[in-house]
Amino acid sequence: MLDLSLHILDIIENAVRARARNINIAILKENSNDRLSISIIDDGEGMDKEMLKKSMDPFFTTKDGKKIGLGLSLFAQAAQQAGGNFKIDSEKGRGTFIKAVFKLSHPDIKPMGDILETVASMITAYPAVRFTYDYRDGENNYYFDSHE
Repeated sequence: MLDLSLHILDIIENAVRARARNINIAILKENSNDRLSISIIDDGEGMDKEMLKKSMDPFFTTKDGKKIGLGLSLFAQAAQQAGGNFKIDSEKGRGTFIKAVFKLSHPDIKPMGDILETVASMITAYPAVRFTYDYRDGENNYYFDSHE
């Protein structure tokens, strides 16, 4: 994937397939700490411990007709290659939490891409899902709730 917004799009699509009714995207850009954090939280079906472990394997997917599921592993790799880290936590019946942290000054950090277009397209495609988008960079703070 060429930019971070495409990783976010992939995670959102996974959440929708997992029957999430609420999806929160939070982006925190901390220039003073040289860090960019992207968190995505959903209230979908969630995963048990075994599936959670498998979810990071690029050769595991729950999609019919596919043999690979690169989304989570590529997002984790993007964070790690940019001097950051990746965390995923999930509980069956409760949803999933994903957080990727990137070092802003790292030469291998991917561009953000058109995150607003990504969020807008998801809102249009899935109007029954409540999306919240929270962006903060110290100077600019934006919050959007698709159901307000």
